[in-house]
Amino acid sequence: MKETKEQQQAVKVYKALGEPTRLKIALLLKEESDQCCSALIDKLQTVAGSTFSHHLKQLAESGLLTSRKKGTFIYYSLDKEVAAKYAPFLLE
Repeated sequence: MKETKEQQQAVKVYKALGEPTRLKIALLLKEESDQCCSALIDKLQTVAGSTFSHHLKQLAESGLLTSRKKGTFIYYSLDKEVAAKYAPFLLE
C-alpha cells in the first residue's frame, strides 16, 4: 500500500507534536499568533536559542506553522487549518 501525501503529512505533524517543547510552542501560538522567536523563547524560558530554531523548523516542515518576514524578524503563527485536520485538540 502506497502512502498518500495526507498520510505523510499526518506522520510529520504527529512526530512534531510528540516532542513536549514543540507541543508547548504550538499551544502558545494558538493563544497568541504572529510571534517572533525572541518572544516565544521568553515565554517558554526553558529552551536555548539554537535548539529552538530546530523545533520551529520541525513544526514548519510538518505544516503546522506559517511564517512571515518583516525586516530581520520572522513571525510565526499556528496554521489552524492543518491543526484542525490533524490535531484538533490544539484548537480546544
